[in-house]
Amino acid sequence: MHLERLILILEIVGQKGAATVADICAHSDLPKPSAYRLVQDLVGAGLLEPVARGRFAIGTRLKRITRSDQSDRALLERIAPVLRQAATRHGAAFFLARLRGRAVEIIHVATPDNGVSYLHPGLGKRPLHACSCAKAVAAFSPELLLARDLAGRLKAYTEFTLTRPEDLEAELEVVRQQGYAECVEEIERGMCSVAAPLGQTGPGATLSIGAAGSTRVFTAAFRAKIGQELMRLARELSANSAGQSRDEPARRTGPREPEWMPRTGS
Repeated sequence: MHLERLILILEIVGQKGAATVADICAHSDLPKPSAYRLVQDLVGAGLLEPVARGRFAIGTRLKRITRSDQSDRALLERIAPVLRQAATRHGAAFFLARLRGRAVEIIHVATPDNGVSYLHPGLGKRPLHACSCAKAVAAFSPELLLARDLAGRLKAYTEFTLTRPEDLEAELEVVRQQGYAECVEEIERGMCSVAAPLGQTGPGATLSIGAAGSTRVFTAAFRAKIGQELMRLARELSANSAGQSRDEPARRTGPREPEWMPRTGS
């Protein structure tokens, strides 16, 4: 019965585009106190969101869930070929990561096919404070960190890992300004990565693409070059993606714990 009432409210709001509690009551048999309480539950879960005084619309979380072209398979169909080309062009592993629940995980890695040596970042979850793919998402999804008491909970993987919340927030501000994130020996000595979100709002902000390699190859100059390339690719992918919000503003120019595995491309 409770679930049925929640579904009814979502259907009413979805059909009207935006609705007040009074609208919901008018189209259901719900008493106003119950409707108000259920609406607040849905807002708290991200399934509804306030859009004007007293009016509610379908929330970003529900939109993300119901976008059929945001499944892993659909994402890989359009993004994997782009990453494969970039991997061969730059001689490094390129990856796709996404927010799943409250964690960011790498779901695909493309490797060079021209025989060069490369470092494979592996698949799986990444810490929000110590990996470029996760920081690229966290920078534009601040709710991921605001809900947590981070003091004393940011694990140090190396001496370069950011473990103070204020340092992490400063780093995320840099990401927001330059448009891409970096990880320089923050998870494992000798390893680097760069990542950019596919967008700064909407579903694109929950996805990031990146590249990984050794500190010998991923110098500061090379990371800056890759960062610009990733932002270019992200813009192109977002423009071609039916799932990307049409009113998203222009981009500014601005872990299973991984075991980085040295491999030789075949």
